[in-house]
Amino acid sequence: MARKGLSRELALRIGLAARALSDTEPKALLDILTDILEMPITRSKLDGMTLEQLKSGCNGALGNVDAESLEQAVKYLRGEEGISPRFAAPVPYNEGDMADSIRVAIASNGGDLLDGHFASCQGFLVYQLSATDMQLIDVRQTDDAVEAEDKTAWLVEQIADCHVLYVVSVGGPAAAKVIKAGIHPIKMPDGGEAAVILSQLQGVLASSPPPWLAKILGVGPEQRVRFESEQDDWEQEA
Repeated sequence: MARKGLSRELALRIGLAARALSDTEPKALLDILTDILEMPITRSKLDGMTLEQLKSGCNGALGNVDAESLEQAVKYLRGEEGISPRFAAPVPYNEGDMADSIRVAIASNGGDLLDGHFASCQGFLVYQLSATDMQLIDVRQTDDAVEAEDKTAWLVEQIADCHVLYVVSVGGPAAAKVIKAGIHPIKMPDGGEAAVILSQLQGVLASSPPPWLAKILGVGPEQRVRFESEQDDWEQEA
């Protein structure tokens, strides 16, 4: 649906908005937006989109759409909801697509960086990782944590399907809840690019995973014995 000059972020906004307008294809919505805003479609133009503008496009082409759907579409177009442009965009993934893989959560405040504290990060980048492949499969934002009765429990629930959690820092009580949920926390105070950090983990997966990681991968007990000496390298202070 993208036209020349339309960034990936803006294409995502338009795609989500079209989904909110159930009978509208992304290309049709782009035509309506072009009629309203003229090309090129820019972030600042979409940021200022109003409900009245959307209704008026192409001589009221969306006039029969209910108000709730239109309002939701406007929120997507403005970037107020959906995958935040602060973060890298995930790729489609189906369970089982990546053999011999684990799921890793990275506390992040934007882009593809590990730079978040567990309790205050803007979201979790969720990667599927094997010794030879790496895919960002989800971005789980934490905006709703402020409304939770137990913020820590809510945060843990968001990454309950993950095996490993990378954070810049995590408090003792929170780390205990993470571990209780079966997630292995790894603290890296200096943070860094997710791809670089995960490539290091890939090297461990390919060579000598510690027992806890070998167990996740389904390595038999007899094979895990020889990895015992490396356990200390992966046990992090809670």
